Amino acid sequence: MGFLNLSLLLLSAFLVNVPVVRAAAGTLQQVSNFGKNPTGVQMFVYRPARLASPPPLIVAMHYCTGTAQAYFTGTNYANLADQKGFIVIYPDAPDSGGCWDVHSDATLKHDAGGDSLAIAEMVRYAITTYGVDKTRVFATGTSSGAMMTNVLMGAYPDLFAAGSAWAGVPFGCFAGPSMWQSQCANGQLTKTAQAWGDQARNGYPGYTGARPKFQTWHGSADTTLYPQNFFEQIKQWTNVLGVSATPTSNSTNTPVSGYWRANFGSQFQANYGNGVTHNIPVRADDVLAWFGLSNLTPGGGGGETPPTNPGGGTCAALYGQCGGSGWAGPTCCTSGTCKSSNQWYSQCLP
Repeated sequence: MGFLNLSLLLLSAFLVNVPVVRAAAGTLQQVSNFGKNPTGVQMFVYRPARLASPPPLIVAMHYCTGTAQAYFTGTNYANLADQKGFIVIYPDAPDSGGCWDVHSDATLKHDAGGDSLAIAEMVRYAITTYGVDKTRVFATGTSSGAMMTNVLMGAYPDLFAAGSAWAGVPFGCFAGPSMWQSQCANGQLTKTAQAWGDQARNGYPGYTGARPKFQTWHGSADTTLYPQNFFEQIKQWTNVLGVSATPTSNSTNTPVSGYWRANFGSQFQANYGNGVTHNIPVRADDVLAWFGLSNLTPGGGGGETPPTNPGGGTCAALYGQCGGSGWAGPTCCTSGTCKSSNQWYSQCLP
């Protein structure tokens, strides 16, 4: 399939300034028993020592052949979480090739199953367990993760305030019996804006609430998921959001040289990189700006200072409590990994 390789992600965009990836202060914690998980998606959470009050949540999804850990270390979301106090969930795809299920009938329908249901359940768990601000839940991803971002925007508009997709395809473009859909990938699956919009709306039939705002990024030299998918997304999401397909503003060399940006009001934004391949560098600062989190700061009930445990230090000891509903103590472990037993109790286990 030729999906995104993390090492190439950091080296490939010869026409743009490649963002520097900085290490996070903490580590990922695996969460189990978070809810319905029909396909066996693994979930990992990054909770910085100091949280905003209440903390927003970003779901950050890896590319095909990738992992939660690779996206954690290969993007700046965790580092920015340390600075700003939001929480990041890094799901790990169960497919042997590391791709997300963005094709099955179940994953494309609200609460019907597939990988998307597991992600939605983890979001619900985070809202309940970590005190996440349910009005500030966001999704982003690269390649296969960008496809899943499109899926979540259509199937779970009730959970997300906004999405940002990097080198993806429209909602439902991969629909069918196989994980890979060549017609879509090659940019040969085209529809009217109304048809695309109806397909996305059918992800949650009868939903009449607010729709998440959406941002998409693509490279003109993408030969894995061809650029036509960028233009099909514009058709789809302007229709879903009820805005004109004519941009309200156009900017060249924005946010960096070689990129073109079109805004369709305040709800939809399209970014196109001239000469950029499928290995599009993720600009986490631009994603945070789209999510409205640029000026977020830690503080208040989320923890002005890092939590401490009775034995001293900032993390719980092995076998100590490290999470759960209403838990105000440490959320990291001096040894082992913080694992959830149930929604009320997580423990540091070897």
